[in-house]
Amino acid sequence: MEQQQTLCQNLEKYSIPYVCDEPLAKHTSFRIGGPAKVLCTPADGRQLIRALGLCDQLGVRRYLLGKGSNVLFSDAGFDGAVICTAAFSGAPRLGDDGIVEADAGLGLNQLCRAAQAWGLTGLEFAYGIPGSVGGAVYMNAGAYGGEIKDVLHSVVFLDDTGGLRGLPAGELELGYRHSLFTEKNWCILTARFRLEAGDPEKIGEKMRQLMARRVEKQPLDYPSAGSAFKRPQGAFAGALIDQCGLRGARVGGAAVSEKHCGFIVNLGGATCADVLALAELVQRTVREKTGYQLEKEIRVVE
Repeated sequence: MEQQQTLCQNLEKYSIPYVCDEPLAKHTSFRIGGPAKVLCTPADGRQLIRALGLCDQLGVRRYLLGKGSNVLFSDAGFDGAVICTAAFSGAPRLGDDGIVEADAGLGLNQLCRAAQAWGLTGLEFAYGIPGSVGGAVYMNAGAYGGEIKDVLHSVVFLDDTGGLRGLPAGELELGYRHSLFTEKNWCILTARFRLEAGDPEKIGEKMRQLMARRVEKQPLDYPSAGSAFKRPQGAFAGALIDQCGLRGARVGGAAVSEKHCGFIVNLGGATCADVLALAELVQRTVREKTGYQLEKEIRVVE
């Protein structure tokens, strides 16, 4: 408690915005999660670096949060500082070399629209993914045949010593919902993308088509954290769940979506415990009936 009080005093000293005992349900797409002892919202890269440094110096547990689209926080909340990068999201920049640079907190949709306005193609697959640039790089987000690794050029980040570093995409171990960042206590600051020249109208039309497919196929009318499970090799999670008769299965306020069985949705008042119990039921049933072991794609933070 004393360390957190000292952290707050220092955040005030450096004019870094923060609030105490903030419900994390307000900051995630699942609308689930108890209070963070401290929720910090640095406005720029300098404040972000400072906030991370203060947490490390004071021994305060910290968690980096983007747009909260793939996160499930505990009902008890987070006993430490949640540092939200969403405010660290200046407009994307187009360099003379044709490389597009974006801050970690920038929403993917904003990046996609900027690329389309510049007549640059390659990011259409990402339009409609409700995460941030940093989160997308972190998990190598993908959809409709495209992945971040297909267009990522390089990343600038803070390593676990607080040092500023950069790495090309080829050294980030980008794979299915995986990157080097998933194994390291590193903080992504900016990402650079290499895109191809294209027709803005055709790019926009493809973005609209993919968004229409999302609206048609996905349960966007309920809070969720996107796909609940990773795709197992040789099968599709949603199809396996449906085959096992789990469409609409429910624990408390959490349910397997009637519209797309790969999603667990919050029907209203769902708790973290509800979601985890339902996920365990799904995993156990699918394993017993099909032999497949489903792995959660949702990042659980307790």
